[in-house]
Amino acid sequence: MDAVQKELASRKNEIKKELRLLFNANNRITEWDVPETDEKEAAKLLLQVMQEALDELKEEIRQEYK
Repeated sequence: MDAVQKELASRKNEIKKELRLLFNANNRITEWDVPETDEKEAAKLLLQVMQEALDELKEEIRQEYK
């Protein structure tokens, strides 16, 4: 395992935790802003937004490191 792999492996749980915190924070904001929120639908839509952002980031990185 190279140094980058070791570094990311050591922080894997922290990264996952931060992603979950981002989801939870945005989910709460949605519930505050829209009191009659369908929680299941809101979570689904929020995950779609987050996936879209990840896909865009993947594409940017792919373009940068061709």
